[in-house]
Amino acid sequence: MTELGDLRPVDLRDVWPHEAAQFTPWLAENLSALGNALGLELELKEVEAPVGAFALDILASEVGTGRNVTIENQLETTNHDHLGKLLTYASGYNADVVVWIAKEIREEHRQALDWLNQRTDSNTGFYGVVVETFRIDDSRPAFRLDVVARPNQWRKARVE
Repeated sequence: MTELGDLRPVDLRDVWPHEAAQFTPWLAENLSALGNALGLELELKEVEAPVGAFALDILASEVGTGRNVTIENQLETTNHDHLGKLLTYASGYNADVVVWIAKEIREEHRQALDWLNQRTDSNTGFYGVVVETFRIDDSRPAFRLDVVARPNQWRKARVE
């Protein structure tokens, strides 16, 4: 009989103790993994991109189209503070693609992303992505990016 390992969740803070100093640079270096999850080819433009007195975690663009992609991340459960940041940064860079990455996306915030997707044009998309880390037995940690909110292009095409 085949022997299988035990898959265990790992606390994100055990992998990236500091969001800005560790997770954001890691994500910037592994932008292709996020792009694969979203179905987009992403190119890094800037880390900690200024928006007035504030800073967006990652500014990227979509290869081939040049569309601006704003990425806000948090290693905690989503909150209203980050929802405000998400919208502020998106407007500051006139983003076409807006990505919110978090440990957990509250149902109310997932609904807000769905509502934004329903009310915006077909060129604008809001994504909610849950980041998780795991180990199999005593292995190195592995990550997973699970897209839990995304634009519904079929619906947008019907509305326009």
